[in-house]
Amino acid sequence: MARIFVIEDDEAVRTQLAILLQNAGHEVIEPSSFKYLATEAIRSNPHLVLLDLGLPGTDGQYVARELRQRSDIPIVVLTSRASELDELMSLSLGADDFIAKPYNGQVLLAHIDAILRRTQSAREAGRCISWKNLTLDVLRSIASYEGKSIELTKNELRTLELLMRGEGAVISREEIMEALWDSDSFVDDNTLTVNMNRLRQTLGRIGVNDYITTHRGRGYSA
Repeated sequence: MARIFVIEDDEAVRTQLAILLQNAGHEVIEPSSFKYLATEAIRSNPHLVLLDLGLPGTDGQYVARELRQRSDIPIVVLTSRASELDELMSLSLGADDFIAKPYNGQVLLAHIDAILRRTQSAREAGRCISWKNLTLDVLRSIASYEGKSIELTKNELRTLELLMRGEGAVISREEIMEALWDSDSFVDDNTLTVNMNRLRQTLGRIGVNDYITTHRGRGYSA
């Protein structure tokens, strides 16, 4: 069984997809909103993202690009925008497959299964992230540096994974709060600052200092 994150704004299509995927033995995850889609998808740790292009407030191609910049989660674009240009752009921005609507359910499942087979071994091998000499075992929630290791809390793991997958890019405070608490509406800046300082202290215990950079008014980077 695979966890599949379905990004589709049409409720009827979304329900149809959920039934199809669940009947095939997959777990279906849906976003809580169409804000911070890439962050929510990464946080859900799916085996595959099924992505529509026409989305409220954004375009699926931007979501595909952000997902690919920050993760290696397989992406299947499923859309009624079936022009050659849309297909070319989607694949160029990081999608692994492109399927036009209306779709054949069994063909869609076959495409999904083929991608899952190709990526299974890669996902198992890629459970560890390395950046700037620090290694993070996501499954075991352990950070390692020069032979020393330390176990992380859930919030420390989520924060560090987000920063390491960014590979030096600035991750906004809003994105980090969204990843930690589902909604940034109930978290103030002081709470995030406290959590970031705790992560720095935890990393310091294994000799990792100055790993996280604060960008005032923007966010953090690793």
